[in-house]
Amino acid sequence: MNAAQLLVSCLESEGVRFAFGIPGEENLELMDALRGSSVRFVLTRHEGAAAFMADVYGRLSGRAGVCLATLGPGATNLVTGVADAFLDRAPLVAITAQANLSKIHRESHQYVDILQLFGPITKWNARVESPDVVPEIVRKAFKLAEAEKPGSTHVELPENVAEEEADPDQKPLPREPVSAPTPARASVEQAALLIEKAVRPVILAGNGVIRNGSSAELTQFAERLQIPVVTTVMGKGAIPWTSPMSLVTIGILPRDHELAGFDDSDLVICIGYDFVEYDPRSWNPQGDRRVVHVDALPAEISAHYLPEVEVIGEIRESLQALGQRVRTTRTPVRSAPSPAAIKRRLESELGEHGERLLNPQKVLWDLREILEPDDLLISDVGAHKLWLSRFFRVVKPKTIIISNGLSPMGIALPGGIAAKLMEPDRRVVTLSGDGGFLMSVHELETAKRENAATVNIVFRDGGLGSIRWKQLAKFKRTVGTEFGNPDLSDLAKAFGVRGFRVDHPSGLNSILGEALESKVPSLVDVPVDYGNNPFLAGEH
Repeated sequence: MNAAQLLVSCLESEGVRFAFGIPGEENLELMDALRGSSVRFVLTRHEGAAAFMADVYGRLSGRAGVCLATLGPGATNLVTGVADAFLDRAPLVAITAQANLSKIHRESHQYVDILQLFGPITKWNARVESPDVVPEIVRKAFKLAEAEKPGSTHVELPENVAEEEADPDQKPLPREPVSAPTPARASVEQAALLIEKAVRPVILAGNGVIRNGSSAELTQFAERLQIPVVTTVMGKGAIPWTSPMSLVTIGILPRDHELAGFDDSDLVICIGYDFVEYDPRSWNPQGDRRVVHVDALPAEISAHYLPEVEVIGEIRESLQALGQRVRTTRTPVRSAPSPAAIKRRLESELGEHGERLLNPQKVLWDLREILEPDDLLISDVGAHKLWLSRFFRVVKPKTIIISNGLSPMGIALPGGIAAKLMEPDRRVVTLSGDGGFLMSVHELETAKRENAATVNIVFRDGGLGSIRWKQLAKFKRTVGTEFGNPDLSDLAKAFGVRGFRVDHPSGLNSILGEALESKVPSLVDVPVDYGNNPFLAGEH
């Protein structure tokens, strides 16, 4: 057994199901070791897509997704996806090859220092310099990637080390579950007193609630105490849209915090909230709001986020403890509109479809009626994400994936493939703008080859919509945001997948229904008009 075979044995011990990537000359040993293993290698058409796949796999499963690349350009192509996992708090382990160690002290073909390059975008990374350390390095990479706050780690395996003989007695280290501590009784008591005294409290729920599987506890806590809940973009689904305590998703459109009732609230209870999702400066500009912080880790430092008490521990346990401790002796006063009022407002903002161009808000509102509650929607980054965050109603956690940490364009199509491979019987829909979709369009071949029957909706408007809006709002003119498109339906067919074009608004529902029932990947080209938007309405 060589070092590469030992590393693959460690991946098997970690329960790795898939490794996404592209092989190269310097990871021949690793690829050969994968061939006879229980880890399924999925060849992608670009390393960036491989990292996105591992990223989405990690967010959905809670277990680190794995992406592979060779040295040099293979490794550098992983950067955006690895950075996204770092900021979106998705567990991911990247494994890259490297040149023979005898070469790295001098200028060498394709050599760049990947450890230094990946340092700022990973929780930890290391080079394997001896077969003896493989089990420790792999176990540490997975442990840190999956521990709160989860994120990306990186392992570099030089080609000469990969083929070195390993000690036959070397074995993978056992997985040990890592959990946050039980919340301190004193902090629970202090937080409970603040909540009891609050007249108009509001809950801000973030991605941590979903990540820690605490949605049921949050819903029970909010409904028993009659405290309205707003969610961040990555926290969508933390409380069902149908709950009487569920309000809007904030962090995308202008003045979201006002609609959520923050300005009138006398206590903000932040649960699983993360600064990368929504800067506290936006909803607490003076830094004077009373805040309770409930999370697995202590609060980040900010002059605009100064909690009076921090309840640190497993979020589920903390909510259970608070729920038992807080007495409902007061009559709550709402500091935000009721869900019914918000629904009426959103419906009033929908607008109507044009003769040929569709209204994106209305498409997303209607999409909720087309999809089943357990269907998965994965969003790319672009103008459509603004509308998705506001108008798409989510009933269950982990039925929508939106990147709002790094927010890279191009994540949806490859992410959908990973999701479909994970759960072949689940219906998976991706939503992209024409800008983001063309950044990953090559992965339609991967979807076809892997028979990942995703439905890929593309909002086509021939430009970079959100940047165009901001340019118009600030300068009354645009620059560098317009482009042309190929015939997307024909392009899909050229890749061997189904291509649909919505030529009239009346055909949308039937086309989506047909695509969802298809057993092969499909692309649905939807021409849209972003004319009705708040950036141009003076709300910026």
